[in-house]
Amino acid sequence: MSKKPMIVLTGPTAVGKTRLSIALAKAVDGEILSADSMQVYRYMDIGSAKIRQEEMQGVPHHLIDVLDPREEFNVVYFQQKCKECLAGIYERGHLPILTGGTGFYIQALLRDIDFTENEEDTAYRQKLEELAQKEGAAYLHRMLLCVDPKAAEAIHENNIKRTIRALEYHKLTGQKISDHNSREKQKENAYNSCYFVLNDRRKALYGLIEERVDEMMAKGLVEEVKRLKDMGLKRGMVSMQGLGYKEILDYLDGLCSLEDAVQKIKLETRHFAKRQLTWFRREQDVIWIEKDQFGYDEEKILKFMLEKLSEQKIIE
Repeated sequence: MSKKPMIVLTGPTAVGKTRLSIALAKAVDGEILSADSMQVYRYMDIGSAKIRQEEMQGVPHHLIDVLDPREEFNVVYFQQKCKECLAGIYERGHLPILTGGTGFYIQALLRDIDFTENEEDTAYRQKLEELAQKEGAAYLHRMLLCVDPKAAEAIHENNIKRTIRALEYHKLTGQKISDHNSREKQKENAYNSCYFVLNDRRKALYGLIEERVDEMMAKGLVEEVKRLKDMGLKRGMVSMQGLGYKEILDYLDGLCSLEDAVQKIKLETRHFAKRQLTWFRREQDVIWIEKDQFGYDEEKILKFMLEKLSEQKIIE
């Protein structure tokens, strides 16, 4: 059976994926599937740099504003919802364009990685969650380092949810989750996909990040986080772990000054962009689009992408 076509457009935060994805969707009769772990949440618009209705230019978008911020978004939910959306996109004779910066989610969908094969140990998970509350994220991360150094390297210390899952997997199976993930990564691509990574020179990218954070502050990020706090959202929730939200929450809770919170957002966003690029460099069959090599001309970039899609027989 021939594989279904799929376009991936990703890259580090603030690089300019959104505008290019719209131009691409209009050129290929595409619909956009969001691979963003924050834009999925309602009421979280400014901090997630969520695309506005008028920016969509009539292009259908999926997996945006589908969850309440009290709900937990994870890779299994993402895969399931993507597959539901894909069925409709293919039925309408359109091309899916997976756009966003969460490389782990993109990989999970492209390779159809199975995250559900093991049962859960609720009691052990609860114990780990309590440990995280009491001892902090670094303590759990050190536990993981002892049993699975590779997983500890791949999972950020602050990502408590994934650290717990890795420890739980080890306890349930006696195996390392990093070995399981390596096996799953060897799986053949489930789609006929073209995987584009939009990138810029480091200095230029960091300038774009600075601008974006300043713009978020001007648009009212503090007020947005205050509204979420008033709704009863707390720092332990998955949604409030997002960049920009936890730092502003620290300011609102009197733990730091606003100036310090803003500087921390900028620093953490730069670190996040570096981690994203490290992830994409490890992926196979990636087509890099270095913006400066195209003279920052979006028409030239789009023409290059369409040529690649034609070569791969994703478009005629």
